[in-house]
Amino acid sequence: MVLFSLPKLKAIICLYSSYAEIFPQCSSMQAVWHHIHSLLPLRDAARVACVSHSFRRSWRCFPNLSLTRETLGLKGGVDGISSKIALDLAKRTEHILKNHSGVGVKALKLEIREFPFFSTSRDDLNRWLGIAVRPGIEELYLQLYSSHADVYNFPCTLLLDGSGKSIRHLHLGECAFRPTAGVGFLRSLTSLELYDVHITGDELMCLLSSSVALEKLTLVYCHELIFLEIPSLLQRLSHLVVHDCLNLEVIKNKAPYLYSFEYSGALVRLLLGVSLQNLDIDASGWDVIHYAGAKLPCMVPNLEALNIHSSYVRDILVVPGKFLHLQHLCIGAFTPDYDYLSLVSFLDACPSLETFILSAEPDCMEQESGLGYSFHDLRKMPGHMHRNIKDVQIIGFCSAKSMVELTCHILENSKLLKCLKLSTCYNGEILCSYNNNGKCLPMSRGMMMEAHKALLAVERYILGKVPSTSS
Repeated sequence: MVLFSLPKLKAIICLYSSYAEIFPQCSSMQAVWHHIHSLLPLRDAARVACVSHSFRRSWRCFPNLSLTRETLGLKGGVDGISSKIALDLAKRTEHILKNHSGVGVKALKLEIREFPFFSTSRDDLNRWLGIAVRPGIEELYLQLYSSHADVYNFPCTLLLDGSGKSIRHLHLGECAFRPTAGVGFLRSLTSLELYDVHITGDELMCLLSSSVALEKLTLVYCHELIFLEIPSLLQRLSHLVVHDCLNLEVIKNKAPYLYSFEYSGALVRLLLGVSLQNLDIDASGWDVIHYAGAKLPCMVPNLEALNIHSSYVRDILVVPGKFLHLQHLCIGAFTPDYDYLSLVSFLDACPSLETFILSAEPDCMEQESGLGYSFHDLRKMPGHMHRNIKDVQIIGFCSAKSMVELTCHILENSKLLKCLKLSTCYNGEILCSYNNNGKCLPMSRGMMMEAHKALLAVERYILGKVPSTSS
């Protein structure tokens, strides 16, 4: 297959569009023009259709309809979008879909701002979806943005009569989705994303029970979910993402080959299955570090990568089991008084660990500084060897005594250590500016003072322990 850059593709179209007009009877040539036309972005495809009868016919069957503020050239900020932009978006969407035959659509991306205001009614939206959602469609993306309490009910009947059998990717945002039992209309579905969607656990189970090809499931702000069960018939499901579903109490996975799970939110009961190898938990209001140490070694014995973040942690950490296969560990401890040396227990429970990343808030500067202590005053944890650790990063490094002690411990007990990176900037991005001027944000006086203290702590306690072969 030959791939062309967009400028070259436009040049080819300009060169040969007249040729297509001269020889309209050549069906194979028309198929070539139709394919070339389908590779263009929406706005360019529309422009070409305005100057060529051949491409005008092709436009009525254009396969990739991405009708969003960006693709339609409506400038304006994402937040606080004006009523004029919302109205223009609805008008342009109406014009494009009204002139489309509905035949040949492979992907529909529909974004509706300030629904149901500014001339976009439920009847309009149902009609637009009815034009494009037909047998053969593979991707459906519907995102509503509304501050109105009245919720749009996605018409599940659109997915019947073969229209849903070909859909591989489905994204729904800010609507209600109410699939019923016995409706097997999404058998080709590989990716399902529900953002702020009204759907119960039973309704989701009805959908999942027929989606045997599903590979990735994403649930965000789905507050009607209380009990989430992943059925065992999802043999291909490998990735599960659940974020901030406020009323969720239990997540029970029966899918036999689930590989990766990403969760954020309050404490829930987790039953994940032994196949899991990658786990990411961002906790709110519960001590996920202690939870991980106490529960996960027996729950997910094959875990290879663990990423946990908690704003509530205790100092005493004892890990009774072993993460025998864990190679990558990232811990975010966001409390100003946390005893970072206690993490040695976690490291000791990971005999295969190669990469360790610790992310701390700048508030660790509130802890007792280690600068007033001698080497003999620093605590040590004898008998803990970390034989496979090669790469260690501490993001948000400060002069706190417990953090200095942890760093010294790692240097003294990790004989294969190749790289130790200490960054005083939280997440490495706190000073980066998103403005076009390219300037960085100024540091506060407190952060500047703590950065100097951290540098002094490195020079006084850490540099002398770094082997000459380490970086």
